[in-house]
Amino acid sequence: MVQFTTTDAHRATAVVDSVESQVEAALDWLRPQLLDWARGMQGGQLTPAVFFRLELSLVVLLRDFGRFLLELLLNGCEGDGGLLPHDLIYEGQGYRRLGKKTRNAHVATLFGTICLWRFGYRFWEPLVKESCIFPLELQLGLIVRATPALADYIGRQMAEAGSTQSRVLRQLKEEHGISMGVKRLRKLVWRISEGLSEHRQAAQVEELLRILHMTDSSSGNRKPVLAVGRDGITLCEYQYRFFEVATTATVTVFDRADKRLKTIYLAWRPELGQSTMSQMLNSLLTEVLAQWPGPLPTLAYVADSGGKETSYFEDTLRRMCHPRTGAPLDWQRVVDFYHAAERVWAIAAALFGQGTAKYWAWGRRMLRILKGKPRGAKRVLHSAAALAPRRKMGKSRREEFRKACNYIRKRTKWMRYCEYKNRHIPLGSGITEAACKTVFTQRLKLSGMRWKKIGAQHILTLRTILLSNTWTATYAMTLSTQEPSLPIPYAAGRPKNGRKAA
Repeated sequence: MVQFTTTDAHRATAVVDSVESQVEAALDWLRPQLLDWARGMQGGQLTPAVFFRLELSLVVLLRDFGRFLLELLLNGCEGDGGLLPHDLIYEGQGYRRLGKKTRNAHVATLFGTICLWRFGYRFWEPLVKESCIFPLELQLGLIVRATPALADYIGRQMAEAGSTQSRVLRQLKEEHGISMGVKRLRKLVWRISEGLSEHRQAAQVEELLRILHMTDSSSGNRKPVLAVGRDGITLCEYQYRFFEVATTATVTVFDRADKRLKTIYLAWRPELGQSTMSQMLNSLLTEVLAQWPGPLPTLAYVADSGGKETSYFEDTLRRMCHPRTGAPLDWQRVVDFYHAAERVWAIAAALFGQGTAKYWAWGRRMLRILKGKPRGAKRVLHSAAALAPRRKMGKSRREEFRKACNYIRKRTKWMRYCEYKNRHIPLGSGITEAACKTVFTQRLKLSGMRWKKIGAQHILTLRTILLSNTWTATYAMTLSTQEPSLPIPYAAGRPKNGRKAA
């Protein structure tokens, strides 16, 4: 089988002028090879092994055809330069066209690497060292010499669970015939992440508003719920080799049938004070509430009682006002039921000993009371206080008993689980707890994986956009914002410098 070479399309461009001729030239290249493949398909006895090889060879052939056609068409876009403007304005600076095309031999596409011949434009002032610009590459939206479609593929692959640099590079080689180094891959991921991060919130707001419109018209006798959660996870940073706490947050919408419709994920690398996560989450919630025209859903904040989780509620959510009306918002704080249940079992262990019959009987009964009875937390404390004088507890068990009781006593007002059930508010922070695993553990805690904070944040940005199912919308916004910054022809009638650029 004749294989495509990077100079075939450039040679073909020199002899064809119209788009129809270019397509015909590509089909003329493909037709005899397809016939050879079809003869091989029907000429011999088919076996699973033979058919396996034939199908793979057809994939390679069609990929080569796509690469041939793409290179042929792109290299014919500018022609001989006769129709191109002599001068351009780009980012407020003037540029003049060079006399001939130069090549970029490493343009990565979904079909493989192509060689792109394009006209360059040099800065007007010859004494100023300014890089040449290539309008065709800017129009194509190349990112580190990769097409937008391939960059989209790479970004998604880098954000997948279990992904690594070596795995993505191997996939590029096997599936697209592209050889790429680690440095280029990292730079590409950085550029993709920087572009998507600018539009992450806008796409997430649009998605949440769309889901809220669905819940407003959904069937059921319950009020929709907008539940917010936040949690931290310990990570070991590579550069200094010590453990720090990264943060993740979730915004979840439940419809009138108490069905979870959508979860939006946020994540931020380890940071002292976690102020960036607070700003991101607060900005997202404020914009959603500002744009939502309907009646407010039930607002709930479900999290454990860690320091940052509690301070975010006390300092931000509890004081938040409606961004349009200025009225105070009623955020319902919920202490995660499963953390409360851990303290109930700790009290049972201190009173009766771990694993005894009374331990299981009292613990199960108290959990039913805690979850299903009004003032359940106080009832648990009363029962524990009544039993404590009659039980023999050593110093360590008595200390555990005191800690567990104090945990419940200080948070009784946020443990009204019977009331929360009647209002259909989530009792547990399982969504946020699971986010720590899906966002961080499945991507940044793989065997032998090492990263620095800035690199980790690039991956976290991509991963949260992917998990939130807002990748397509965010990427489309990123591409659309590049259009206004493209070069424009120099205004006619203005005086031009007579010096030649090349």
